[in-house]
Amino acid sequence: MRRYRYLFFTIILSVFVACDKGENNTGEPVATYFLFEDGFETQNNLLDELFPLNGNRWSTIQQTDPSNATNEILITDTEFNEGQNALRFLAYRSDSELSKIDIEKNGLSITTGDKVTITADFYIAGTESLKNLLLIDLECCSCWDPLVGDNFGVENQCPGVRLMMSGDSGYLSIERGKISGTTLQQTNFAFPRNQWVSVKWEMTMSDTENGLNRLVINGTEVLNENGMNMPNAQIFSDAFLDQGINFTLQEPTFYERVQIGVTANPTAGNIELFVDDFSIKVE
Repeated sequence: MRRYRYLFFTIILSVFVACDKGENNTGEPVATYFLFEDGFETQNNLLDELFPLNGNRWSTIQQTDPSNATNEILITDTEFNEGQNALRFLAYRSDSELSKIDIEKNGLSITTGDKVTITADFYIAGTESLKNLLLIDLECCSCWDPLVGDNFGVENQCPGVRLMMSGDSGYLSIERGKISGTTLQQTNFAFPRNQWVSVKWEMTMSDTENGLNRLVINGTEVLNENGMNMPNAQIFSDAFLDQGINFTLQEPTFYERVQIGVTANPTAGNIELFVDDFSIKVE
């Protein structure tokens, strides 16, 4: 019971309140087999330009509005870090609905052994508390057991790892509740406000404690820990079995989408966020 609740409900409560496989002994560089970059540049400041029919940019927008407000997303040319455009999000605080507004890239195939590097520049305006604000999600929706279905809510059907702010001051951390792991936290480097901030998130993917997890903010390493960062079939099976439910993590297990923006805003206030210079590289 305790492990099941941790897996499926601790994260909901929380949001509301090593070797990579290409490494060898020769020191030769690892080949990149996937690279996606976007600086959100447009011709006419139109959001639609990020969603061309050929699918070579972004896939969709995820938006869940609180009951009495409408979240916002737009291309801006008044606040940017490079080029002439950035992406602006305004996420009102949650009420009975968990407030979200982010942009999503589908079609990834990140699996155990891959080395993943995600970079982005963020500008968080104002002085509101950042506690539990979520900025980037890397998720596996296809690995959910279809026989179990949606009895546990949409929030729990896409296991993954996420970048989350811990504490009111906003200490960027790696949240792992949806794969039944603890949050990898740091409290030495509070996230700067009202300025552009460069973030690098590096992982060597593993469903065991051999995974590597590293965060760099403005060139300063703030977190470097071993730990699981992929769903583990046995952990899921055991957690469900405690409730008398047979659960089979679908194979092959891989992360197929990344989301960036305000992927959840359970903070006490409204969040205005700008994003520029996004990239995800898989080696």
